[in-house]
Amino acid sequence: MSQRFDIAIVGAGMAGASLGAHLLARGAGSVVMLEGEDRPGYHSTGRSAAFWQETYGGPQVQPLTLASGPVLEELGFLHPRGGLHLARAQDLPELHAFAEEFSGVGVDLPAQDRAALEAQVPGLDPQWVAGLAEPSCRDIDVAGLHQHYLAAFRRAGGEVWTRARLAVARREGEWALGLEDGREIRAGVLVNAAGAWADEVAAMAGARPVGIQPLRRTMAQIRVSPEAQGAMPLVMDMAGTFYFKPEGGRLWLTPHDETPVPPCDAAPEEIDVAVAIDRFEGVVDWRVEAVEHRWAGLRSFAPDRLPVYGWDVSVPGFFWCAGQGGFGIQTAPAAAEMAARLLLGQEPGEVDPGAFGPGRF
Repeated sequence: MSQRFDIAIVGAGMAGASLGAHLLARGAGSVVMLEGEDRPGYHSTGRSAAFWQETYGGPQVQPLTLASGPVLEELGFLHPRGGLHLARAQDLPELHAFAEEFSGVGVDLPAQDRAALEAQVPGLDPQWVAGLAEPSCRDIDVAGLHQHYLAAFRRAGGEVWTRARLAVARREGEWALGLEDGREIRAGVLVNAAGAWADEVAAMAGARPVGIQPLRRTMAQIRVSPEAQGAMPLVMDMAGTFYFKPEGGRLWLTPHDETPVPPCDAAPEEIDVAVAIDRFEGVVDWRVEAVEHRWAGLRSFAPDRLPVYGWDVSVPGFFWCAGQGGFGIQTAPAAAEMAARLLLGQEPGEVDPGAFGPGRF
């Protein structure tokens, strides 16, 4: 006998967990999350070095970020960090355009001269001549936030099934779902929160894929001399070729790579770690003493790099919650609230979902 739920969510990472918690908080009926791995958040969520940054994702994503900030602050998942955007002489036009674009939507981006840069990043290479501070930038406790949503979901009566990989999805008035291990369930609504596998789930359900592309991002934890100071901001360049931030006396460093890959258990490539170190050595005169840890995760984007939230235009009962890219963590509270209202047919909240519907493709 198959079990029946009002809503089945494919994926229990940040997207699925936050949506599930908000659905039940807004009065949804029975909800199950189907997670293909041994534990929720194994792929993108569990490998994120996330921070809350108003400028990340662009002006259309900013309303979701801005609406999420107070919630994350109140829950205790944001911690002081600050951001610093570096520019070389050839980057100055981009720096000025960036400042104008985001200052126009209320982001505080104080200009930084060379002396201000050196005060924040000792040993900075002379090629970095100007910058912008982003004082509002914060670290996010990703694991804490994810567990918060999973716990809220379970307390409200939601079920999380692990090792529950979807194999069959047929629309028979409602959804008949078959799992790889032979279990079957029925559901009125099928939510596609499958991250890198979102297009595969869509095709399985008879919906047209929208072009969700997983991109591999490499991270390395390095030990440097002098030791990384905890008060240093998140440091990034206007050209988007690196960022690094202190973490427990070490540095987390990325070459800001976005390598298209199929949905997979992402692993770091040695060449990407080498590129990251090479770029880092062009930023400061610090010595890299050791690469202590390296990992990679997937960030999945739609073709226009905006998230996809809303009902499929051709398949009844199929709801998209995908394409969150690298900003899925920092936008989770507002995005989940927006999507829950949309799914349940309730009045829109603080953020208008109009820009994010799958029908735009």
